[in-house]
Amino acid sequence: MQPPSEQAGTFMGVPVLRGAPGRGDAVIIGAPRGVSYPVPGPADGCVEGPAAIRRRSQRLARFVGHHDFDLDGPLLPAGATLRIHDGGDLAGPEETREEVARLVTAGAVPIVLGGDDSITIPVLRGLGAIDALTVLQFDAHLDYRDEVAGVREGYSSAMRRASEMAHVARIVQVGLRGVGSARVGDVADARGAGNVLVTVDDLHAHGADLVLDQLPAAHPVFIALDLDALDPSVTPGVSAPAPGGMSYAQVRDLLVGVGTRFGVVGAVVTELAPQLDRNEITALVAARLVSVLIGAVGRRRLE
Repeated sequence: MQPPSEQAGTFMGVPVLRGAPGRGDAVIIGAPRGVSYPVPGPADGCVEGPAAIRRRSQRLARFVGHHDFDLDGPLLPAGATLRIHDGGDLAGPEETREEVARLVTAGAVPIVLGGDDSITIPVLRGLGAIDALTVLQFDAHLDYRDEVAGVREGYSSAMRRASEMAHVARIVQVGLRGVGSARVGDVADARGAGNVLVTVDDLHAHGADLVLDQLPAAHPVFIALDLDALDPSVTPGVSAPAPGGMSYAQVRDLLVGVGTRFGVVGAVVTELAPQLDRNEITALVAARLVSVLIGAVGRRRLE
């Protein structure tokens, strides 16, 4: 594992993780590299995503103790037992799986900065010790291809592979819209597997409760946030933008709702392609949403 570099710094200036984390701690780790397709594409630039999010988060670090209107209080309110550490970057999928498993065994909450969507697969495998897991995916795309160009663990297949994992009990996919790699049969397979598919139009019509009501109260929740779930006007620096996406407020409200009402056991943020970004806006949104999620989880863990 590589520690955060002096240039990039840690996420929001939090301490570097040294040794074993405490139970319940949130640990930021970078996973730049997943499984690539034979033909290069825009997603190749996602390897720079973790560094870009950490870099942009530095501007937020000095405000950690200030009032955050997205959380109606400071990031971690008085009485919160949650501590935040940065665990550095991981070399590849197998190291990602192993480190997530180590953190989960210690009782920590891994928050992984990708990388493209293929990163989600080893992260979910690392959560194998957690039974009856609900996966809440934010994404414009279904990611339910069995293979693309002979690759079965690429960024188009994350939710298909998740549905095959014995510890994953439910998958809720929100933000779907437009057209992508999913074929008619892939959509039928996802629905046949019991996945709940929530389009952007559904969300606009019915609000956050439509999604939150699909999460079993007793199940732990894993969050997979593909930044192209948001509208390109909010996150322009993604490898596969799709018009008509979710607003920042919609994603924020869902993260706060999940974090404060359910047991979040991990998260992954994917598909930031810094070379396509504008004024680091996408990196800023990613850093903000990670901090909001941490703040929501911290509020669930008050003394």
